[in-house]
Amino acid sequence: MQRKKLSIAIPASIVSDTPHLREKTSKIGLIGRVAAIFRVDEIMIYPDNPKVNQVADMDLTAVLLAYMETPQYLRKRLFKLKPELRYVGILPPLRTPHHPLNRRMKNLKVGEYREGVAVSKTKKGMLVDIGVEQPALIPNRRLPIDRRVTVRIIKVDKRVEVELANRGEIPEYWGYTVTVERHPFGKMVKNRGFDLTIATSKYGVPFADIAERIAEKWRSANNILVGFGAPTQGLYEIVGCEGLNLNDVVDFVVNTIPMQGTETIRTEEALIASLAVLNRTFAFKI
Repeated sequence: MQRKKLSIAIPASIVSDTPHLREKTSKIGLIGRVAAIFRVDEIMIYPDNPKVNQVADMDLTAVLLAYMETPQYLRKRLFKLKPELRYVGILPPLRTPHHPLNRRMKNLKVGEYREGVAVSKTKKGMLVDIGVEQPALIPNRRLPIDRRVTVRIIKVDKRVEVELANRGEIPEYWGYTVTVERHPFGKMVKNRGFDLTIATSKYGVPFADIAERIAEKWRSANNILVGFGAPTQGLYEIVGCEGLNLNDVVDFVVNTIPMQGTETIRTEEALIASLAVLNRTFAFKI
């Protein structure tokens, strides 16, 4: 049975109201952690203010989320020192299955999956760092140096042997990917062709009133998107800047926090509340 792919769309301005890099890093860390808790497969970052150049905020959010998702033993190989990573020490660990604690060859098991990076070529194949004492061998293969790969262990001996694997075949949750979108929300939704699109908004229909209708479409959907607004404007306003109506862009506009006690809800707060509601309702259908 094909596992459903769950994507979320967050605005570029999610860190715009946070002045210091340390606080920006902390907020992005919370987003990455929440995404992993609720098994999000893709985090999409979209531009939400056409009057402002948001490239820097989008790139910062993307690099910090990608850093978090990368297993600790691969980070030095994949990320060069740069100012954006100054406070990565405060990022919370994901502790997902693809972030194993085992660093010993003798504890590896045939059939186990690992993330790795191609480090060198030999006559026998490609050597890949998988986070143990020695690189593993992919027999009879050639890969670009520093290419990140997902592998499956096929032999544990003096030299560990692995084969390339598809993340989609792994039964466990295997982290998220990060996509930086250059198109605004409305155009992005139309271009990507999701099977089910859900927008969150305080002006939406209370979730309890629409849950059964969403469930009908959820059952047959393979690619699902849940979209979130920005700190200063919701998705109705964001999509309105494109000359579009949110109700025409997505399948459902949902209020997951009816009777909210505050005037506004931060994007990261909406993320927690909405994914928790969806998880409780549809967890066994993902």
